[in-house]
Amino acid sequence: MIIGIPVYDDVDLLDVAGPREVLTWMDPKVEVRLIARQPGPITTRDGLTMIAPFGFADTPQLDVLWVPGANPGALKEIMTGSGRDYLEFFKAQATNAKYVCSVCEGALLLAQAGLLDGYEVTTHWAFIPCLRRFPNIRVAPGTPRFVLDRNRLTGGGISSGIDEALKLVELLSSAETAQDVQRVMQYYPDPPVTSTLEEARQCPFSW
Repeated sequence: MIIGIPVYDDVDLLDVAGPREVLTWMDPKVEVRLIARQPGPITTRDGLTMIAPFGFADTPQLDVLWVPGANPGALKEIMTGSGRDYLEFFKAQATNAKYVCSVCEGALLLAQAGLLDGYEVTTHWAFIPCLRRFPNIRVAPGTPRFVLDRNRLTGGGISSGIDEALKLVELLSSAETAQDVQRVMQYYPDPPVTSTLEEARQCPFSW
């Protein structure tokens, strides 16, 4: 099984690293690939350099496509600028993928590619108004950690990708396997602070 995570400059680090950590614990036979336009270095939003060993051209059909989010400038570049080849890659892979997933603002990229039409989805709470600009998408109420609608699995903001990836492990393997991964990672969140999410009223960028 091959799970592909397309990466690009200014991608959110935890959108990639959190889910990848979960998914690589699922089964040693599962390959989790970082994929870019061309193989090579990618700089995350927070300045970390990671290497994408694979490019679009040498990527076979993926079993799972996992699209991470990024800062607004990077999103806009893919949605309307010179990065639109990412959208074409998403569309080509989504046709026969078992699951098409996004976390955080990655949902906007799938939406721009037309891959969320007719599905109920979510994204980072601050970008929910952006999703509402797509008339054929049903935006889930509230701010869920993730939403599963048939073979579309979309996550909320950044850290939500860990919960979402555990759900994907359950879907691809079993609840028992997902529990094993949770245990190995000691993923039992108990943050030292408590805050609430406000309702976002406008999209923080335009395209």
